[in-house]
Amino acid sequence: MSSREWMERALFLAMRGRGKTSPNPMVGAVIVKDGQVIGEGFHAAAGGPHAEIEALRMAGERARDSEIYVTLEPCSHFGKTPPCTDALLKAGIQKVTAAMIDPNPALNGRGIEILKKTGIETEVGLLENEARKLNEIFIKWITTRLPFVTLKAAISLDGKMVTLPGQSHWITSEESRQKGREMRSWHDAILVGIKTILKDDPMLTTRIPSARNPIRIVLDSSARTPVNAEAIRTQAVAPTWIVTTGKNKNRETALQKAGASVIRLPEKDGKVDLHALCNYLAEKNVTSVLVEGGAEVHRSFLKSGLVDKVAYFIAPKIFGDGVAPVLQLQEVQVTQIGEDILIEGKKV
Repeated sequence: MSSREWMERALFLAMRGRGKTSPNPMVGAVIVKDGQVIGEGFHAAAGGPHAEIEALRMAGERARDSEIYVTLEPCSHFGKTPPCTDALLKAGIQKVTAAMIDPNPALNGRGIEILKKTGIETEVGLLENEARKLNEIFIKWITTRLPFVTLKAAISLDGKMVTLPGQSHWITSEESRQKGREMRSWHDAILVGIKTILKDDPMLTTRIPSARNPIRIVLDSSARTPVNAEAIRTQAVAPTWIVTTGKNKNRETALQKAGASVIRLPEKDGKVDLHALCNYLAEKNVTSVLVEGGAEVHRSFLKSGLVDKVAYFIAPKIFGDGVAPVLQLQEVQVTQIGEDILIEGKKV
């Protein structure tokens, strides 16, 4: 196998930590000797062993005079675990190939420099774009001290985000809804507005047994969230943060007694200041937020300039004005034309 393939394997391993390592990055490592993998590992959880340590444990004494492929520059500092650079030196690794330099301004390039000075051959940049995409959340948070914000929505072809009265509650398919639940597990927090809580009373969990549930954030400037709302009654499943502007102290107290965390932040144009919110979340090590709705919340985030990524699930349906029946399409084809997307389909 080639160097590229070894690094691809390391990136694949790193993905196994998705949604579990925050506020740390996802990292994978592969140790190769005489053209064979003798050790591999990934960072499984914050505070746990780093990918390089897991790979070295598997390799054991065979690690001497071998090469390690790692998706991120080995750490050079004492945190919750000792420096990986020390472990690599002790193991007798001959060469380190890293996909990218650590974006942490306090560490940027230091690990590679330490390895170079001790005579270990180093290489940086193999599949760097793929590695940066893998850790786009960590890179945003560690370099700007702001969370990575993803705007997620389910819409019809004619731009409807909610179904009309008397029609099916769901716009998209079960497969799309399952993907959306997976996306929840990849983020530290999920955010909705008070109108979504009052209209749908969602639980806002992943419904995936092996996945973690994100913090549930409700933008509720006047503390209108009912104390018996699903997101309040299920605090044992995941914490719920009600973000207010301090307009209704009595309601805030009731929500706190019901188990929710109430966070008072400054207001802007009569609503919660989203910049203040993102600053607060970053301070609490919330590195990523999945903004699910509703439409007013989406507009506010787009206007704020805080959105980093958009994930729109588009159903092959046309809802019209509510008078004509829904038009469902089949044999759907999606074609990219320049920067545009052409969606074609036949009436069912």
